[in-house]
Amino acid sequence: MSQGDRKQWVALGVLVLPVLLISVDMTVLGFALPYLSEDLSPTGAQQLWIVDIYSFMLAGLLVLMGTLGDRVGRRKLLLAGAVAFGLASVLAAFSTSAFMLILARALLGVGGATLMPSTLSLIRSIFLDAQQRRIAIAVWSAGFSGGMALGPVVGGWLLEHFWWGSVFLINVPVMVLLLILGPLLLPEARDPKPGRFDPFSALLSMATALPVVYGIKSAAEEGLSITALAAIAVGVGAGALFLRRQRRLPDPMIDLTLFANRRFSVSLVTNVLGVFAMVGLLFLVPQYLQLVLGLRPMTAALWMLPATIAGVIGALTAARLARWLPLPSLIGGGLLLSAAGYLLLATIGTDSGLAALVAGFVLVGGGIAVAETLTNDLIIAAAPPERAGAASALSETGYELGGALGIAVLGTIATAIYRGGIPADAPEAARETLGGAAAVATQLPPGEAAGLLRSAQEAFVQGLHVTAYAGAALLLYAGFQAMILLRNRNRKAVVTAPLPS
Repeated sequence: MSQGDRKQWVALGVLVLPVLLISVDMTVLGFALPYLSEDLSPTGAQQLWIVDIYSFMLAGLLVLMGTLGDRVGRRKLLLAGAVAFGLASVLAAFSTSAFMLILARALLGVGGATLMPSTLSLIRSIFLDAQQRRIAIAVWSAGFSGGMALGPVVGGWLLEHFWWGSVFLINVPVMVLLLILGPLLLPEARDPKPGRFDPFSALLSMATALPVVYGIKSAAEEGLSITALAAIAVGVGAGALFLRRQRRLPDPMIDLTLFANRRFSVSLVTNVLGVFAMVGLLFLVPQYLQLVLGLRPMTAALWMLPATIAGVIGALTAARLARWLPLPSLIGGGLLLSAAGYLLLATIGTDSGLAALVAGFVLVGGGIAVAETLTNDLIIAAAPPERAGAASALSETGYELGGALGIAVLGTIATAIYRGGIPADAPEAARETLGGAAAVATQLPPGEAAGLLRSAQEAFVQGLHVTAYAGAALLLYAGFQAMILLRNRNRKAVVTAPLPS
């Protein structure tokens, strides 16, 4: 390996650091909520904002920050984001009120929005060889998958030894390391002719993403309401204005001609559908492990690790297999493998099912990792190098939108099935969630408590089964769509050389 090649791979290691940290931050907070709630005494609405404001800001700013990186320089934006993320982490760790923590989480979302598109677009700039780039994106995807599963494990360990603020302070040394190594190892990259920046387009992009994600999450947590529908309508309206404006501008924020490229548009949709299915599953599996099988939180987190390992292996294996097999077949095959995992999850019961759940979760995690790695490569390769930041931001906005939709749609299906299986005379808290039923059962006589818990667990598992069938159908569609629409006319493997702008 030449010195230049070695520097490329060391630079990749630097770029994986913020990705790993951001994905850990997405899942680590769940374990800290009981502790910080006891300390800060947030209201129910404030607790929801503590959890959700991070993803709201991330989703709303990704497109803007990706475009900004193309203009001012992706390394410059990455390092500025590292400073913001580190300072916001300190603010969150030492928050003395719920409002202060909500503000800190919002600033973390702003910092995360600058980091994510910069890392993926810099990979596009560093790795010019298509095969090397695919391997680099596989490592990036493995870091993202690994971080999401490490969050509960890291959070559980920290909370056993330190106070709740430690789950935020772990960000600081990683950001300091990024600030030291970034200027030494990462090249600067930007659009040499970015054109004129349009502030109104920036406002419209945020007015599109923020209300839509808020409406979807609100519908998932509280059911369809006037507020949720109004928020989604506002976002859709702003999106229509945004698209209309982009068509008329000589220097648009998003090059809409990218969507005319089938590789780009189909890969983006496939990404959204894969994340949709995966996040919907992540919403239900921890509850099943803890509230149906009765496992402790740390034990439940450890049983989810095999799926993470499968995701890392799937991402890295995808890059190797792409040397010999057509990409449409690999992407479609990964999604069909995930669909098989969902069908396996539909066999679990209330008394047993740990083995089937772990095996099914492994198939889902590994299969989706294969598909996501290769579709990310196609998205980045389809965009001209000078627009890599905007293309990366679109890919990651798809992640956020897919995740929000997964919780909203699949979570709503599971909740509706659950409520239908609970006796009508049960307390309202027991009819809302399985956790509510467990809390109510502690206040009942043993016989009544056992009956209520049994009904609630059976209703929850039934909802999980229906959700698993829905997820399997969705992934089957996504798999066949990828295999058919990503094929080119001569039926050879899709290549990842960039198309002309």
